[in-house]
Amino acid sequence: MSKRKVQFMETVLRDANQSLIATRLPFDVYEPILDKIDQAGYYSVECWGGATFDVCLRYLNEDPWERLKKLRKKLPNSKLQMLLRGQNILGYKHYPDDVVRKFVEYSVKDGIDIIRIFDALNDITNMKVAIEETNKWGALASGTISYTTSPVHTLENYVKMVKELKEMGVGSICIKDMAGIMGPQEAYDLVSAIKDAVDLPIDLHTHSTTGLAFMTYLKAVEAGVDVIDTAISPFSGGTSQPATETMAYALKQLGYEVTTDDKILKEIADFFKPIRDGYIADGTLMPKSLTTDTQCLTYQVPGGMLSNLLSQLKMMNALDRFDEALVETPKVRKDLGYPPLVTPTSQMVGVQAVQNVLAGERYKNVSKEIVAYCRGEYGKTPAPIDPEVMKKVLGDEKPLEGRYADTLEPMFEKTKAELGDTARNDEDVLSYIAFPQLAEKYFEKRKAAEENKATYTIEEA
Repeated sequence: MSKRKVQFMETVLRDANQSLIATRLPFDVYEPILDKIDQAGYYSVECWGGATFDVCLRYLNEDPWERLKKLRKKLPNSKLQMLLRGQNILGYKHYPDDVVRKFVEYSVKDGIDIIRIFDALNDITNMKVAIEETNKWGALASGTISYTTSPVHTLENYVKMVKELKEMGVGSICIKDMAGIMGPQEAYDLVSAIKDAVDLPIDLHTHSTTGLAFMTYLKAVEAGVDVIDTAISPFSGGTSQPATETMAYALKQLGYEVTTDDKILKEIADFFKPIRDGYIADGTLMPKSLTTDTQCLTYQVPGGMLSNLLSQLKMMNALDRFDEALVETPKVRKDLGYPPLVTPTSQMVGVQAVQNVLAGERYKNVSKEIVAYCRGEYGKTPAPIDPEVMKKVLGDEKPLEGRYADTLEPMFEKTKAELGDTARNDEDVLSYIAFPQLAEKYFEKRKAAEENKATYTIEEA
């Protein structure tokens, strides 16, 4: 067999810990191992975007932008990668184009090399501005398919989307299988079809949720995939990705060239083992997240969504209704026009499924996000929304025509002026736009901590 090179994108700093421990991994905890991660021979290190931004502000009392700058400093030889939700950026609604452009600009300036850009509905008009801006600032725009299966998600439609993404100027294609539902044959067929259609590197992302991932990766590699997403073994498996070391071992044995360093991978794994055990001990990492759940082949619930569903039911003292919520999820998805289950649609569908189960009546309680979704604020749905659900949610209101972002007024400069001295830089303004209440609380805490520190230093002197 020829020595074709297969590269690895390491997910432990973002998706692996998002899928297993709801992104509760603080920078200080993993900082000591960053020099080893930098030497491991990865294609790239996913370390930002997704839910990291929200969680830094909400739970970890960290400035996400400062975290990115520190990562850049500690990983000088690595390509840093982030996940961006197109027009949603890192929030749960659409933002005006000026905000999307500013966010991409500062992401690249503060250290990001590769931006994986997706839209929850695969509506590429919602990816266009982010792709343009990523190219403008010299980073790699990775155009992403949110992979799912349904009567309307066909091979032909995916290939059509990929060709349109290439025209928009993406530098690579990512197939993002967020629920781990892609089987080996599907991977082989899709990678082969994309390879035939466009001359771009392909990255495959999946989760071990259903137990298919290792086989799926092997068949994707056979079909010519260039990069696979894996997680260092202590944070692998279950709702996370397949283990980096295992995939490296298997691919080398099959005659592929692998760029990772086994000795360094072992050191990284040894570092993360006690950290993982600590999260198991305190209940953050639930055993359910580490198991194989073939029901996902029916329910299509991605890793992050599964842990969110569990914690949502736990908060409502309704963990015993978990199976009912799972059964309701694909029904809600069908009603809403088969959206791929990825943030923010996964949260919206999951929350609605829980509401339907707990209320005892379907769509009795509907979130403002579902109303916005039915209005067309999230983009064009893959299939039409069920007319009865539409009527129940919107009444006589007519849904939007065209791209929702075109109706939004620019808001960056306006918000910057309103914040005045509260925002110390443009990054603060962006944090505030994305998560106003969380950013405000963080700014207050930051100020109080600095004042306390100043007082302490004076007294000490």
